[in-house]
Amino acid sequence: MTAQWIDSWSPVEGRERAEKVYRDCFNAEPAGVGSAPGRANLIGEHTDYNDGLVFPFALLHRTFIALTAREDTIIRLVSAQEDAVWEVDLDEVAPGAHTGWGAYVAGVAWALREQGYAVRGFDAAVTSCVPYGAGLSSSAALEASAAVALDEVFGLGLAGTVDEPNDEGRKVLVQACIRAENEIAGANTGGMDQSASLRAQAGHLLLLDCQTQDVQQVPFALSDVGLALLIIDTRAPHQLVDGQYAQRRATCEAAAVALGVPSLRAIADAGRSADEIAAQLTAPGALPSDQNPEVAVRRVRHVLGDIERVRRVVTLLDEGRTEEVGPLLTEAHVSLRDDYEVSCPELDVAVDAANAAGALGGRMIGGGFGGSAIALVRLDEAQKVADAVAAAFADKGFTAPGFMVAEAGAPAF
Repeated sequence: MTAQWIDSWSPVEGRERAEKVYRDCFNAEPAGVGSAPGRANLIGEHTDYNDGLVFPFALLHRTFIALTAREDTIIRLVSAQEDAVWEVDLDEVAPGAHTGWGAYVAGVAWALREQGYAVRGFDAAVTSCVPYGAGLSSSAALEASAAVALDEVFGLGLAGTVDEPNDEGRKVLVQACIRAENEIAGANTGGMDQSASLRAQAGHLLLLDCQTQDVQQVPFALSDVGLALLIIDTRAPHQLVDGQYAQRRATCEAAAVALGVPSLRAIADAGRSADEIAAQLTAPGALPSDQNPEVAVRRVRHVLGDIERVRRVVTLLDEGRTEEVGPLLTEAHVSLRDDYEVSCPELDVAVDAANAAGALGGRMIGGGFGGSAIALVRLDEAQKVADAVAAAFADKGFTAPGFMVAEAGAPAF
């Protein structure tokens, strides 16, 4: 079974595609075009909303949006990937009022206006090569592309340029994108995806402290050491709005209250023993009646373990011991599968087949319940590992997966 590779578009090609969609729909030229990448996360999953550490990077695969301001408050959106025009009055955008893909774009405009920025209605056309439903943050790419396009067209002065990004201004755009996803689109995410899309740098991993929002850019050029990071899109649909994600977040928040800390990050920094944590969480009445204490212990164990794994991976990369990152990826997958319970058969087969074919390690990424996995492989074995995973999927009767060799791309611009 031969692997199917998912191509990215060049910035020029993506811009031309978005401009064409705009012209075909609105019979005019757009005033500006913004674009933003999807993301993959090397290590640190479900730690962002626990004030933890994450280690993502921007992909080469991007979403493009061509946009023109209007004089009124009407928003009209069209997408090459959708059939109908999505229309709303910005004055009527509010939490819980709208559904559908357009809520992610309108939500950014709403959030910026809520923050005091002069944003009006607009016409926009979207196209994307970020695989939808793959756990590669197509939603954050949509939000961030809208954010930089609105910044350009309305002259907000927040994003800066590609060569000289304004990181303080981009923090404002990140918060607008988070509010759009959490409050308008109704997906309660933690902010890693939007930060990676807006604040990452080409050729670097983004070490993000979700407690302080401080970042460190860590060089990421695996090919220089004969390695590659293989992304496996399992094509098992990835959904964050079905309640499973929210349940785990609620459990973590309840556990933090029971442990007497503002977030689980404080436990990670304090170095409490696993036995002490388990004893506190399983004490009678420690947790609300809708929380299972044994489940809470497992959820906390994963979060604390992944925060520590981020720190260990950073150290290994700093010391040039990149191959040793592989086993930590597999360790993280086992934790996500068994303690956090967010894997699925397709993700497990992807990781197991990749490791069996010679990968140095692998894990599921993203929120889980479908989506993508990554595998650290030797550069000259990427095709072999991909073919082995494709064959394993065929044997199981799964939909054929898609593959990318990851490179750390540029942020939104």
